[in-house]
Amino acid sequence: MKDRLRKVRKLSPYGKNQESFAIYLGIPQTNLASYETGRRTPSDAVIELICEKCNINKTWLRTGEGEMTVKRTRNQEIADFMNGVMELPDQNMKKRLIEGLARLDENDWENILEIAEKLFKEGN
Repeated sequence: MKDRLRKVRKLSPYGKNQESFAIYLGIPQTNLASYETGRRTPSDAVIELICEKCNINKTWLRTGEGEMTVKRTRNQEIADFMNGVMELPDQNMKKRLIEGLARLDENDWENILEIAEKLFKEGN
């Protein structure tokens, strides 16, 4: 399991090092280090946390069998994105953009659709 944990960390956007990945997961870095060296086995709760936060198949993480990741629906991807945006500082560009989009009325959305159609048409 230690090699699979390391692989998950390195593929994660938060996995540049053990410290940043541990912060992302909300666990002590020393625990993560001990899991990756094989000195300790993560608890069921930690395995559940890693799988949920990183979209990892529990069977694969535990045994190496099956696909590494769990297929997500488009709605799940959007929900994950929105949850990530909500955790950003108020002045972050992504958060400010989403807040602005939330204030649009139906007429504004129709105008955006017209602009998008022009952009896509001109790009062909």
